Amino acid sequence: MIRVAAVGDVHFGLDSGGALRPYLEDLPTAADVLLLAGDLTKWGDPAEAKVLAAELDGLELPVVAVLGNHDHHLDQPEGVRGALEEIGVTVLEGDATEVLVNGRTIGVAGTKGFGGGFTGASASEFGEPEMKRFVRATKESAERLERSLDDLGTDVRVALLHYSPVKETLRGEPPEIYPFLGSYLLAEAVDRAGANLILHGHAHRGAEKGLTPGGIQVRNVAQGVIGRPYNIYHLGA
Repeated sequence: MIRVAAVGDVHFGLDSGGALRPYLEDLPTAADVLLLAGDLTKWGDPAEAKVLAAELDGLELPVVAVLGNHDHHLDQPEGVRGALEEIGVTVLEGDATEVLVNGRTIGVAGTKGFGGGFTGASASEFGEPEMKRFVRATKESAERLERSLDDLGTDVRVALLHYSPVKETLRGEPPEIYPFLGSYLLAEAVDRAGANLILHGHAHRGAEKGLTPGGIQVRNVAQGVIGRPYNIYHLGA
């Protein structure tokens, strides 16, 4: 069995030091890996990412993350990424990583994802260049996610996203903004490649549990949804 701790939308600012670390001290005894589902900072300031990095530094378990829309706001995602990678966090975007846990392997394929909506109410790659770019961004993200999952030969596979792949975990959010919270293309990509679990954040007022059309469990781990520092999921039992 592999124990996965996960949380998203911690939104660290310059004044957030100490907000998370006390809850992580005993994490290595409860989990084998920590996954962070984006929106790691408030504004996408690398200095904010350094505050979060100080909270994570020295944890005795692997940490894997994707960035969220907040982490892109100041157009410095590489700075945010670099601050976390300096202390050993693996930050994914269209790629994957493998972790060995007690003789078994967990593969994590990660991407931020993007919007577009869901079956019956989704944007299409048609019309103005702006609309085509919007939908193409999600299509390309989904394609990279599928390839990354396909390449994993691990015992357990997890898709780590920021945007949601299903509308079920958005319930509680205004339906009018669903197209800006996720896309069905992400779910289709994971269903084709296969995974044991999909984790995402972004929908602070959404619901925790969902299911892809292919039957893969989806969990919204936005901190406002789970109401705790992290959730733990047991895979491969």
